[in-house]
Amino acid sequence: MEKILIIEDNDEINRLLREMLETTGYEVKSAFSGPEGFLYFDQENYSLVLLDLMLPGMSGEEVLKKIREKSTVPVIVISAKNEIESKLDLLENGADDYITKPFDVREVRARIELQLKKHGASGGGGNRIVFEELVLDKDNNTLFANDAAIPLTKIEFSIMELLMKHPNKIYSKQELYELAWEDHYIGEDKTVNVHISNMRKKISEHTKGDYIDTVWGIGVRLKKA
Repeated sequence: MEKILIIEDNDEINRLLREMLETTGYEVKSAFSGPEGFLYFDQENYSLVLLDLMLPGMSGEEVLKKIREKSTVPVIVISAKNEIESKLDLLENGADDYITKPFDVREVRARIELQLKKHGASGGGGNRIVFEELVLDKDNNTLFANDAAIPLTKIEFSIMELLMKHPNKIYSKQELYELAWEDHYIGEDKTVNVHISNMRKKISEHTKGDYIDTVWGIGVRLKKA
């Protein structure tokens, strides 16, 4: 299921958008200020962000800038500002679309569907999983980082899919082995360690940081670079 983040301080508009999206079948998270919105964004993976500009605590322009420092997730700005210069500035600085208030929810829904189709599924649903610089294309069994294809073995791809689907989850080595190898675990720590080490090396050649985090004594998870 696609997950959408709404950052809008007006209670009525936030509720209207949320109800429309949930009725359509999306999972929705609502934030009512700039800092709250970016906090939610930083904690989870979202397929798309609906962003107001006039927000308490941090302006929508600032939120957009911080999002773009971390992610290419599609962002649709919804604002009462209708000056052409404002729209062009936002589009040039990372917004994917701009909708002027007052709006028709049918238009918002259509714009959202267009962006999701254009960008592919982001998060745990669909055939593409996006996490910061990384894009896992399940149709082609390929991991991309900054548009560069990273060669992964079948097992490495399975491990990466698990980690990217649930980036906040710490997988024990037993869980990784049984889920990726689809076999019974008999203390195969060395096998898991070798695959994780190879994945780190391949990914680091194309990215700004090490995304695979070992939590000593517990297991492995995906982390922000």
